[in-house]
Amino acid sequence: MAAVLAASALVLTGAAGSAQAAGYRYWSFWDRAGDHWTYATQGPSTARPLDGDVEGFRFAVSEDSQDATQPRGAASFAAICAKTPARDGTKRVALVIDFGTAADAPGGETPPSPAPRTACAQVDSGATTAEALAAVAKPLRYDANALLCAIAGYPGTGCGEQVSTDGTRTRQPTTTAETGNSNSNTNSSTNGGGKDGGPSVGLFAGGAAVAVLGAAAVWQARRRRNG
Repeated sequence: MAAVLAASALVLTGAAGSAQAAGYRYWSFWDRAGDHWTYATQGPSTARPLDGDVEGFRFAVSEDSQDATQPRGAASFAAICAKTPARDGTKRVALVIDFGTAADAPGGETPPSPAPRTACAQVDSGATTAEALAAVAKPLRYDANALLCAIAGYPGTGCGEQVSTDGTRTRQPTTTAETGNSNSNTNSSTNGGGKDGGPSVGLFAGGAAVAVLGAAAVWQARRRRNG
């Protein structure tokens, strides 16, 4: 049994090290405050912006929320929503959608726009950011865990998959489903409980632990039968 436990420690150590060395390809979610971006502390399905707010999404490969890549370019509510007058019962949310660079794109895909797109979403006064995004950037795609996988159909496949330092995929993406439902519990800033959002290394290390502990249980059962 000691050998099995030693193997468990080795697998867990190796899994954690491998995950920490890699990045994750995903859409991150940002709030604009003044002239700078701040990584959002909640997901777009729960965030409820006010009229005049600016929010952004960036597709990139990042290790976690601490090194996540921000949307590019200057962004101001006045410029993005200049042609959208205020209307009773609604609010205007300025959105910046940055599809990232070719270096961050999944294999065989190209960002649909080399520069960030902007849009002014005029939605119900109580709408979430997810609803505002759905109003201007369909089709959206979510995975089985309600993680936001694609905006305006990009990328066509994959969802928060782990990739190596050279950008190649190292694990298969989660199962995904097409939906245009802006009320889905989507959160582009979380994937398995990262500190401030962002994909969590613990998700993969935990999977390795389950596999090893399962093997240990089988070994013990066989030992009892043979004893």
